[in-house]
Amino acid sequence: MSIKNYLLLLLLHFLLGIGVFYFPFLAKIYVYLIIIVGLLFLFNTQNKNNEVLYICSYILGSEVLLRMTDAAPNHEFGKYSIILFMILGMMYSGFSKFATPFWIFLVLLIPSLIISTESISYDVDFKNKIAFNISGPVCLAIASIYCIGKRISILEVGNLLLLIGLPIISMAVYTSLYTEDIKSVLMGTGSNSDLSGGFGPNQVATIFGLGMFVFFVRSVLFSKTTVLFIINIVLAFYLSYRGFLTFSRGGMVTAFAMIAVFIFFIYIHSRFSGKLKINILLIIFSVLFFITWTYTSFLTDGLINKRYAGQNAYGVEKKDKLSGRTELATDEINMFLDSPFFGIGVGKGTEIRTEKNGYVTASHNEITRMMAEHGSLGIIGLLILFITPIFIYFDNKQNIFLVSFIIFWLLTINHAAMRTAAPCFIYALALLKIRFDDK
Repeated sequence: MSIKNYLLLLLLHFLLGIGVFYFPFLAKIYVYLIIIVGLLFLFNTQNKNNEVLYICSYILGSEVLLRMTDAAPNHEFGKYSIILFMILGMMYSGFSKFATPFWIFLVLLIPSLIISTESISYDVDFKNKIAFNISGPVCLAIASIYCIGKRISILEVGNLLLLIGLPIISMAVYTSLYTEDIKSVLMGTGSNSDLSGGFGPNQVATIFGLGMFVFFVRSVLFSKTTVLFIINIVLAFYLSYRGFLTFSRGGMVTAFAMIAVFIFFIYIHSRFSGKLKINILLIIFSVLFFITWTYTSFLTDGLINKRYAGQNAYGVEKKDKLSGRTELATDEINMFLDSPFFGIGVGKGTEIRTEKNGYVTASHNEITRMMAEHGSLGIIGLLILFITPIFIYFDNKQNIFLVSFIIFWLLTINHAAMRTAAPCFIYALALLKIRFDDK
């Protein structure tokens, strides 16, 4: 891709962020354009070069933007769309015999679904409650069935990451416009929805962290000129700055973990000259991180420092540094112990906590949720998800993204469950076989 085309794409998405903020109806048009153009693109190409992956990557990147602008026709639009396109992709391209573990994973979800339809209260919208909790695992399984065994070049991976990153730029612009006076909305060290575009800081930070990783990777592997390198690294740290401002830590910690692992893998696969360049890059990265953090600390009157130190606005250490997640996880482990075989049923955990506490509290941890709601079958399903990438790695050790992608999935489901399509689809991308035959 030429620099001119690259800059044009960035500009269009910068303008998109401005457009959907000042003219909200544009977001409605945008969401239907994604689906219509995606379907036409897939039907015209008949998925000969895994075009469905490009479509799903863009849907992933735009999901939270569409949620915060109330443009998505359904809260689970991102996951439903990816499921639909992946099924269409399989109709054109089939799937590998190595996908068997994920078919088993899907079957393991069925008993808990049956239990939930029989036991869940009829005074709640149980269909939405079930969909909210089961759409993530189903999306992950369907995407994994498609991806496992598929061959793709390193340049194509770069294009997939770019398509994820472009709508995230729009989201960053939108959140910047949403609250221009940062100091006026600082309310202690808790997660801040005003600085997250009026939406859930956890989800916003997760996507900003992923965007940071995307443009960091592009600065390292896909910047043929100094100009491109500067553009990509500036974008990476702009997204990290916006991510810090959400005051939600999980997404940013995950991003830095992904970057650290990515650097490690490209380092061990590089020659001596490559290692020298990486060392220089690390120095640049460290300086930019220091500048970004210092600037964010200044704008927040030092509150961001206290947030990451687990302190309140007065500098006193909080008793629960995980914002109540420990108690949620403990409750779900106890639910598992009460129903260890088939679990309590999909969505039942939220209902039990609502009856107990008097307000709705959804799970933040997909691991303990799977244990509570699916019982021993959920544990078997989790083991499938943990073990399969290990075998994939031994068959494709040059996949420098695999471990970073799996870390994103694992850390994200521990603080944000599978509320977005991001951990589902990124997990599936880790199963691709990457070719290095391109120049």
